[in-house]
Amino acid sequence: MKNMTLKYIPSFIRTTNKDDLMLNYLMLLAQTVTTSSAPIIFNSFDGLEQDVLHDVSKLISGPFYTIGPLQLQLQKISSQHAVQKSLGSNLWKEDSECLNWLDSKNPRSVVYVSFGSITTMTNENLVEFAWALANSTHFFLWVLRPDLVTGETSIIPPEFVSETKDRGLITSWCDQETVLRHPSVGGFLTHCGWNSTLDAVCGGVPVLCWPFFGEQPTNCWFCCRKWGIGMEIESEVKRVKVEMQVREIMDGKKGKEMARNAKKWMNLAEEAVNSSCGSSNLNLELLINDVLLPLKYKYGRN
Repeated sequence: MKNMTLKYIPSFIRTTNKDDLMLNYLMLLAQTVTTSSAPIIFNSFDGLEQDVLHDVSKLISGPFYTIGPLQLQLQKISSQHAVQKSLGSNLWKEDSECLNWLDSKNPRSVVYVSFGSITTMTNENLVEFAWALANSTHFFLWVLRPDLVTGETSIIPPEFVSETKDRGLITSWCDQETVLRHPSVGGFLTHCGWNSTLDAVCGGVPVLCWPFFGEQPTNCWFCCRKWGIGMEIESEVKRVKVEMQVREIMDGKKGKEMARNAKKWMNLAEEAVNSSCGSSNLNLELLINDVLLPLKYKYGRN
């Protein structure tokens, strides 16, 4: 990851406390990975992180398999396995009503907003995001968890609700993968968790990045600096700046370029998984033949 500054290194590693619990856990994990011969599975695909994967191959002892995006692998499951297909990593109950709302909107006219399952913020930031969306005059679909605001219930100004009642839909959760594949969605305001980042890649949707902790700053760097599909929002949220960024990603010249890049990465992801010679498809076959089938024969598992 050349030219990456300290700001974008995962937050767990940036601590100055040598006794930090998460830092020591990650150091132990890294030591285990580099010395163990056990296979490693990555939810990514070769073309997305080629340089990083090349460096990883020099550090670890055992084989690794990039078989992602797993979102696309799950789509390949046949209808008789509908139960398994419906199992995802979402931690909240989904609301499918938002899809009907999206059906009534024009292509690339809606900003989708979600900060994942565990990211939190101050109520001040919440209000700034709200008015940025309102002042942008774009349609928006906002997933607003009850516990999004740190230590209190999320409170949206009533004036905001009144002003945006014909342009916005607020829900507690939705089927994010389906939403990001919907033609009416033109931008994604996200915390840049890895699952959400891959959802955006699979949907071909450019992103406005507001990373919070963990690997999210690193994912933001890739979106904005490496893949050309993202714009970063400053940690201190200002409604005027975010409004301008929403307008740019939806209507601006840079936004159109980001949309083209997003579609390119979407096509590459689909090729990796769905093509008979795609890297993730071939790696999945290797994983099955090299690891899973020998285990089945050894232990007699079905």
